[in-house]
Amino acid sequence: MKKLKYDVCVIGSGPAGFAAAMRSYDFDNHVVIIEGSNLGGAGIINGALTSKTLWELSTNYATAKRTDRGYRVSGIDVDYNKVQDRVYQAAREKQYQLLSQIETFSRRSDNTRSISLIKGWARFKNSQVIVVESKEEQIEIYADSFIIATGSTPREHPLLKIDQRRIINSDDISSLKEFPKRILIVGAGIIGCEFATIFANYEQTQVHLLDSQRRVIPFEDDDVSDYVNKKLLDMGVMHHKATLREVRKEPTHIDVILDYEDGHTEVIAVDVILVSIGRVPNTKRLSLENTNIQLDERGIPKVNSEYQVDKNIYVAGDISGNMALVNIAEMEGRFAARAIEKNITFPLSYDNISTIMFFKPEISAIGLTEKECQAKNISYKVITYQHSIISRAIAMRETDGFFKIIVTNEENPLILGMRAAGLQSAVSIIFIATIMNNNTRLNDIMKTIHPHPSISEGIQECLRILKGKSILKPEAFPEQIKFKVWESV
Repeated sequence: MKKLKYDVCVIGSGPAGFAAAMRSYDFDNHVVIIEGSNLGGAGIINGALTSKTLWELSTNYATAKRTDRGYRVSGIDVDYNKVQDRVYQAAREKQYQLLSQIETFSRRSDNTRSISLIKGWARFKNSQVIVVESKEEQIEIYADSFIIATGSTPREHPLLKIDQRRIINSDDISSLKEFPKRILIVGAGIIGCEFATIFANYEQTQVHLLDSQRRVIPFEDDDVSDYVNKKLLDMGVMHHKATLREVRKEPTHIDVILDYEDGHTEVIAVDVILVSIGRVPNTKRLSLENTNIQLDERGIPKVNSEYQVDKNIYVAGDISGNMALVNIAEMEGRFAARAIEKNITFPLSYDNISTIMFFKPEISAIGLTEKECQAKNISYKVITYQHSIISRAIAMRETDGFFKIIVTNEENPLILGMRAAGLQSAVSIIFIATIMNNNTRLNDIMKTIHPHPSISEGIQECLRILKGKSILKPEAFPEQIKFKVWESV
C-alpha cells in the first residue's frame, strides 16, 4: 500500500474544505485534499451553485415572458434538457477553476508548500492516519493535522424512499429528464421554497408545497413568512399545511394522501416528489470510532472553541452542525486552518451572518428578527419601507419588495437586523452587515449619502424615518411605510 505524508490533510473539497486547504497553504504547509465524489462538493454540484443557476435561468425566463413593459416576446419556449446543460456548464466552469488552482500550487521543486488532490473515500485508521480507497488503489495518508469537511447529505423521510426517479431529493434534480407535469415538494424551508419558485417560474409544472407547520420559512417573522407565502400563491404554488400520511405509486402517477388539522383528508396526484426536509452530516464513511472523536445525540462531532474534535483533528462546514451555508462553511474552514497554526485572533461569531433566500423576489437577511428580539426581551423599533416608493424601483418597473430594519429602542440606536426583499437585496444587506459588524450607531450611519437613483435610498429613508427626518412621511404613505415600537417587559 502506498504511503504519503503531509502537514495538513483536508477531507472534503466543498466550500469548507477548499477554503481550509488554501488557508493552510498560506501558512506554508504541504496540504492534501481528499475527495470521494465531485470536486467542490455540494457547494458546486447538487447544491448552491447548481440550484442558483437553475434559479437565475428560471427568473430570466419568467422576466422574458412578462407583458407589462411595452414589449412582448413571441414564441418563447423552454427545453429542460438544455436548461440542465447550462447548469452543468456552470458547475464544470467552477470546478475547473478550483482544479486549475490546485494544479498551479501542486508540489513544487522548492518543496516549501504545496496543494495536492487525491480522489477517493477516506476513513481513519487512527488519529494520525487515514486510508483513502478508490477503484484503483488504497493509500495511507499520514498528516500532522486533519480537517474534516465532509459536508452533509439530504435528510431521509420516514415514508418516502428515494428512488432518484419519481421520489427524489435535491441531489437528484439533474436526474429529471423533463419538467414534471406535477411535483410535490415536501418541506417549506428555504430549499423547498427555492425549488417551488424555480419550477413555478418556468410555468411548466403544477407545484404543490407541503409542510406540517402552518407557515413557510417559519423561523422568519410572520410578515416576512406571509409575504413569501403570498408570492408563492400568486405564482400558482399550492401550499398544503398538512401531514403526509401515505403515498401510493401507480403506473402513471403517485397518489399522495394528506391529513389536515381540521380532520379532513385530501388525495392529490403528482408525477414527482421532491423531499426537502433538511440535511444531516456526512460521518458514516469516516470510521470515527478509530479516533477520540465523540458525537452528540444528533451525530455531530463535539467541538471546542477552536473547532477541535481530537488532539490533531478539526472540523468545518456542515459537519460542525451549524447553518448549512457556503459562507459559514468557508468561514469555518479558514478558522480551522488558523487554529492549527495557533493563529486565532478572534473567536467565530454567528451573530451577523448575512444570507440570501432565492424566492420571487429574492430575500436577504441579517441579524435578529422581531421574534428573536422579543424572546430575548430586547426593546426595539422597526421600520418597513416598500420598494413601490423608491425611485429606482419605479424606474426599473420592479416595485415588488421592501426593506425592514430593526434597531434598539434608544435615541441613537444600533441596528439589530434587516430583511431586504427584491432587486439588489444582497448588495443592500452587505451595507448593513458592515455597519452592524462595526457597531456603528444611527447618527453616524446617516452621514452617508446614497447615490440617486438607487435601491439603497430606501435604506436611507428608513433610517431618516427613525429620526423623523424622512423626505416621504409615514402619515402620507400608511400602506408603504410602517413603524412600530416594542417595549421589553
